Formats: sequence, C-alpha cells, structure tokens
Amino acid sequence: MLIVTTDNIQGRQIVEYMGLVAGQAVYGANILRDFFAGITDVIGGRSGGYETVLMDGAAAAIKDMEGYAEELGANAVIGVSIDYETMGKDNSMLMVSVTGTAVKIV
Repeated sequence: MLIVTTDNIQGRQIVEYMGLVAGQAVYGANILRDFFAGITDVIGGRSGGYETVLMDGAAAAIKDMEGYAEELGANAVIGVSIDYETMGKDNSMLMVSVTGTAVKIV
C-alpha cells in the first residue's frame, strides 16, 4: 500500500477513486511521562516521552486508515493529512486523526 500526502503519485495513474478513509488513535497521558516532560520544560530540550506517543499514535492511525483502504480494494491512499488534538478532562488525552482518499493506481 502506497500512502502519500500529495494528490497524485508521480509515474503512476489513478484509475479509480474508492472514497475517503480515516484512522484515529487516542492515548491517555502518563503521570510519569508528564513528570519528566515537566523537568524537560524547565531545563530545556526535547520531550522524548511525548515524541514517542505522537509517533506511536500516528503509526496506529495510519495503520487503521490503511486497513480501511484495503477493505475498499484500494492499493494507495493519496492526500493524507495528520491532525493532533487534545481532548478529555483537563486535556489529558491525545487524539491523532489521519484522513486520505483511497485509490487504485497502475
């Protein structure tokens, strides 16, 4: 399955548009990760714990989207967009949403 953010794939022809596909992943905040992120905020640097959650969330959402595209008979997804939102009480949850258009290419 080819997954791209562009609306076409160079060297490939789109022969059928199968429809919109999406995937979501929701993660709760971890108190230990929050503690170490707070320390990182004070002393500076990157927050590896949160970066890992963001990457894991995106990967899970993309995998779900890919599964839905396969169910439609697609072999590619174009125009992919990834969105990150906080939700829940005190914004303690992170939601990653991925959308794209399932297509058949040759």
